[in-house]
Amino acid sequence: MKKKVALLLVLAMVMLAFAACGGGATEEPPAEEQPAAGAVKTGLAVMTAAAKSVDAGEEDGTAQADSLVVAVTVDEAGTILKCAIDQAQTKIAFSKDGKIITPLDTVFVGKKEMGAAYGMAKVSAIGKEWNEQADAFAAYVIGKTVEEVKGIALNEEGVPTDADLTSSVTVHVSDFIAGIEKAVGNAQELGASADDTLGLGVVTSIAKSKDAAEEDGLAQAYSYYTATTFNADGVITSSIIDASQTNINFSMEGKITSDINAALQTKNEMGDAYGMKKASAIGKEWNEQANAFAAYVVGKTVDEVKGIALEEGTPAGDDLKSSVTVHVTDFLTILDKAFNTAK
Repeated sequence: MKKKVALLLVLAMVMLAFAACGGGATEEPPAEEQPAAGAVKTGLAVMTAAAKSVDAGEEDGTAQADSLVVAVTVDEAGTILKCAIDQAQTKIAFSKDGKIITPLDTVFVGKKEMGAAYGMAKVSAIGKEWNEQADAFAAYVIGKTVEEVKGIALNEEGVPTDADLTSSVTVHVSDFIAGIEKAVGNAQELGASADDTLGLGVVTSIAKSKDAAEEDGLAQAYSYYTATTFNADGVITSSIIDASQTNINFSMEGKITSDINAALQTKNEMGDAYGMKKASAIGKEWNEQANAFAAYVVGKTVDEVKGIALEEGTPAGDDLKSSVTVHVTDFLTILDKAFNTAK
C-alpha cells in the first residue's frame, strides 16, 4: 500500500514538472498581441513644385503648382498591394499689371478626374491619356517592393524602357517612383486590410488669390488630398487627410517675387510650423485636427460621413467639436472622390 502511494506521488510530481516546463499544448498569446489578419499599412505622399511659373510679359504670367500625389497600401514585408497616382496641376493666370485673370471660383480637379479633358492622348506616341498611363504604372508596381520599383529601367529623360511598360507608359516616371518611395515610407497601420480597395481624392481651390496693390499679389493653389481604404461594404477602414497651400507672389508689374524653386511642404509635413495651434480655440494644430477627423470617419460609409452635422462648415456634434474646429467641407469632397475612384 505504501509503495502504491509513493508511486502516485512520484507520478504527480513528474506531471507537475512537465507542465511547469511548458509540456502539452502550446498556449496562444493574448488576442491583443496577435496582429489583425491581413492587416496592411496605408501611405500618402504629396510632392509639390512651382518651378514652371513664369512672369507676365507680352503674354500673361502663370503661377503654376504641380502636386504629384501617391497613395499605397503595403504589407509587413514592404510589398505594394495597392497603388494610385494622381496630380493636381493648378495654373493661375495674372496680367502684366498685377491682376489675377483666372476666375477665383475655378475648381481644379486632379488629372485622373480630368481624364481625356487633359488632352495628352492626341499628342501621345501611344495614344494614351495621362491618367491611363499613371494607372498603368500604378498597376505595374503592385507586388513589388520600393527597391524593385527604383530598379525599373529608365532612359535619361526618366521614361520607362522596360519592354513590358513601353507600350503603356511614355510619360516621365521619376517623380512617380519618388512619390511611391515617400508614400511607402510614410505608411502606417491605420486599420486597412489586404482585401480593401484604395481610393485617392484630390481637389484644389484658388479662392484666396488676390491682385497686387500696395502689397504683392497672391496666387494660391489650396489643395486637399486623401488616401482612404474601403472594405467590401463600402465602410472606411483607414484614412489619411492632408493639404497644401502653394503661395506664389507677384508684383504690380506682373513679376514673380516668390522663390519658385523653394522646397514646399504639406500641412501634415509642416506640423507645428503651420502655426494654427496658437490661434486655435481647442489648442490643436491643423495636422492634429485632420488626423482626428480621418480617425473619426473609420467605420463609417461615405454617405454617413457626408451626413455629419456641420455649422458653417465645421463639425457641430459634441463627439468632434473638441478635436476638430477647422472647416471640413473639402474633407467630405475628397473622401467622396476617393470612394468613387477606389479599386
